[in-house]
Amino acid sequence: MINSVRVCLYALGALALMAMPASAADGSMPGAIGAGLAVIGAGLGIGFLGKGAVESIARQPEQAGTIRVAMIIAAALIEGVAFYAVYVCSTQP
Repeated sequence: MINSVRVCLYALGALALMAMPASAADGSMPGAIGAGLAVIGAGLGIGFLGKGAVESIARQPEQAGTIRVAMIIAAALIEGVAFYAVYVCSTQP
């Protein structure tokens, strides 16, 4: 429990440090943090999606084509939402 809290605090600190140069130009620190969180969320989503697809293909190799197509469509939707979130966060005043 304590280790997971420590990791979360380190991650938030690293996110804040990475957002500093991005926000130096226009001073929008919340927008930079929001964009970073959107990208991290999309990365986690696609990672879990890939994990599930590989496990499904391992269980049912005959359905590999169907699973692959569904995975690519879902990954594209996740990326689209992430790009939209980054755009919205970068255009905040």
